Amino acid sequence: MFKENSPVLFAVDAQLIDWITRIRRHIHAYPELSFQEYETASFIEGKLRELAVPFTRGVAGTGIVADIGASEKPVAVALRADMDALPVNEETGLSFASRRPGSMHACGHDGHVAMLLGAAALLVRQQLPGRVRLLFQPAEEHGNGGERFVDAGVLEGIDEIYAGHIDTHYPLGTATIDEGIICAWADPFSVRIKGSSGHAARPHEAVDAVVAAANMVMSVQTLVSREVDPNRAAVITIGSMEAGTAQNIIAGTALLKGTIRSTHCQTRKSTIGGLKRIAEAIAGMYRVEVDLRFMGAIPAVSNEKRTVENARIASSRTPGLRGVVSQGAPSLGAEDFAFYQQKIPGCMVRFGSAPSHAAGVAHSSTFDFSEEVLALGASWYANVAWQALSRLADGDS
Repeated sequence: MFKENSPVLFAVDAQLIDWITRIRRHIHAYPELSFQEYETASFIEGKLRELAVPFTRGVAGTGIVADIGASEKPVAVALRADMDALPVNEETGLSFASRRPGSMHACGHDGHVAMLLGAAALLVRQQLPGRVRLLFQPAEEHGNGGERFVDAGVLEGIDEIYAGHIDTHYPLGTATIDEGIICAWADPFSVRIKGSSGHAARPHEAVDAVVAAANMVMSVQTLVSREVDPNRAAVITIGSMEAGTAQNIIAGTALLKGTIRSTHCQTRKSTIGGLKRIAEAIAGMYRVEVDLRFMGAIPAVSNEKRTVENARIASSRTPGLRGVVSQGAPSLGAEDFAFYQQKIPGCMVRFGSAPSHAAGVAHSSTFDFSEEVLALGASWYANVAWQALSRLADGDS
């Protein structure tokens, strides 16, 4: 067990709560999709200027990297927040609901940005035992914003990294902190099926891509139900199917798009292999060409032991966080925070934020969370940075 290395305890006062709440509501009202977060970035830059925090703009397109603390300090940690929205038409009825039809902050990223700016406001008030790097990352929903940030060199000179995610499955005042895998591998794929078109009344003159595609959609479901160990979670979802132009024309091509989620290496390997096998079988069975492609896999999020302990200590020092709980089995959701963890030790936690009012789940048009979580997240970010820096500065690696 690590010791608590510092008497400093970061707490958010009423003035700062008001500041970060207004930040969240502004960003929520003006959502921007992945790699289009130009106005969001400009808004964040303005807030960093208010705090006199130096930053670099335009990282990986729209991202921002800011540093607090002396650059000559030998230890440094990073705190990450994502800032993109989803292509969802908001139906919450909130007074600060999205003013941009077809775009919505339906996953809490508006809150993540507000929390990290709140942490910055707390950290600039202290003489830090090291350097804190703030990462305002684009395109988490796209799946590769984190990878592009890493490729841009944002982790150079950084020892550890931390992040939090708002989660309405858990009560306000709790945080989930687990060692090991907490989010799944994600393997997005596409399947292009090519037959030959023809008249609907003369199917023998054509090769029907729709029939082949429909069979493939049904066949892949057996990979999980009959070939995956039921003690190891996995899922295959076909989220999109495009084919045909008219009711009296047999479709010559079909395009399927989907994703595989898995939480075990062998399960992932066998499921990918099974999908390839089914694609080959469909090609032979229906006399079609099948082009299966995998695009941009996202690794599993796996929390490292030392950073988990820091996160737990920081939680015990965060006012309003009443308890740390386990999320249980790993989520089959994916998170590109995993790309950072492939380079340096890191930990992602979930902030319980179940609202007292009726609201939809994440990625839905009625998603919302309790804004009281903003103060908890801001305080936790500051506390975990201090705890990690103090430990690293003491030479406890």
